[in-house]
Amino acid sequence: MKLGFNEANDRFCKNHSVMMDLELCEKYGFDCIDIQSECLNRDLEAGKITLEEMGAWFQSHHLKMLSYNALCFFNMKQTQEEKDAVMAELDEIIRRCNILGCKMIVVVPSKDMKERGLTPTRKEIREDAVAVLKEMVKKCEPHGIRLSLEFCGEPSMTINRFEDAYAIVEEVNSPYVGVTLDQYHFYAMGSGWDTLEKADGKKIFVWHLNGTEDMPCGAYYNNDEKRLWPGAEGDCLPHARYADTLKKIGFDGDCCTIEIFRPAYYEMSQEENVKKSAEVTRAHVEKYAQF
Repeated sequence: MKLGFNEANDRFCKNHSVMMDLELCEKYGFDCIDIQSECLNRDLEAGKITLEEMGAWFQSHHLKMLSYNALCFFNMKQTQEEKDAVMAELDEIIRRCNILGCKMIVVVPSKDMKERGLTPTRKEIREDAVAVLKEMVKKCEPHGIRLSLEFCGEPSMTINRFEDAYAIVEEVNSPYVGVTLDQYHFYAMGSGWDTLEKADGKKIFVWHLNGTEDMPCGAYYNNDEKRLWPGAEGDCLPHARYADTLKKIGFDGDCCTIEIFRPAYYEMSQEENVKKSAEVTRAHVEKYAQF
């Protein structure tokens, strides 16, 4: 199992830069990195880096880009202008991925429907997501780029449980569309282990590793900031069960990627954060994920 780093871990560390993440991930033995779009956009706008420089770096180093994380709020658009904007963003991300040698785009569902005066049913959300993803595949397939749907475990998200995301992926029925399984998101809205245990592991493209404080399911204060290093004091997640289930169902993503958004960890230096992330991920893989 390869070791993966997500820039959520250190994105607000002092003087953060994407290129420093690349150098540090290479130094501490990561195999893959998920580039966070907000980090990349921030550095591009500041003139710290160009896409071409990053692409050349990846070509000459061991570390590779696992995913572009992410195209956010892709579904439930109401106007043609909104729909066109999503596809235009996808076109730009595909362009970037081709420069960076990246073959995966994480797509995140829309949220806060109440603020837009909408009350869609699960069926309506599913039908809309399937239709949009099918259109996205038409753009991505010629480039060999896959789409990984990340359900997000909070009440305001339109797709917030594994079983809903998996049903959408099954209906799209394309080798270019799969699910991002984030352990925290799976826990936070009480996704069903019965569905995961019966899933086709080949439809799970990304595995996000993290721990979390033991919070009530669906509570408004149960959010990404409650994440912990896996196995840290107070972590309540059943790590052996996640790993054993993924092994049993045939997960072949070949990478376990640590993703934590804890404000206290942003107080570390960027190097301290990446080093700790590597230590924690390596220990987890050695203990639970030798497959």
